[in-house]
Amino acid sequence: MSVHPLERRWLAISIALVAVMGLLVVYTAVALKIHPPSNVETIDSTRLHLTEEFAEDHLGAQRQPDGTVVARIVMARYMVHPQEITLPAETPIVIRAASADVLHGLHVAGTNIGTQVVPGYVSEVHTVIHFDSVAKVGTRNADGSVTVPLFCNEYCGLGHQSMWGRVKVTHP
Repeated sequence: MSVHPLERRWLAISIALVAVMGLLVVYTAVALKIHPPSNVETIDSTRLHLTEEFAEDHLGAQRQPDGTVVARIVMARYMVHPQEITLPAETPIVIRAASADVLHGLHVAGTNIGTQVVPGYVSEVHTVIHFDSVAKVGTRNADGSVTVPLFCNEYCGLGHQSMWGRVKVTHP
């Protein structure tokens, strides 16, 4: 059985396109360090406030002995707890978020922080906030820091528009 030269050419083009797309996926995963979250940690959403990590007095940002900052956030229907978080720029940051009820989305303007917060799981984002990036979209404060909005970007019900908070970014 003979294959027409034009069909052979289109077959080669198709295989080349698939190979290029595969190489682009590998490039973004390795060189740009862009990959899907792989932290699979479960939590009982109905008892979230009773856990040690997500108890009210442990929410917000806390500096760890190794210099990183861990920020813990609880998203519940129409509220973000705590309402404001202060994070240093140019510092490794780990954001750990949990939902008390339904699917939420966590997005911080001017940063690469954006993830789904699924009930029953702890969402974790590792990042470094660059001061110049947030300064372009945020509000300058008298102390030199910049405040940017933190909001839910997954529709979660009738009060969704009131699910917001603030991230105050300070110089390192």
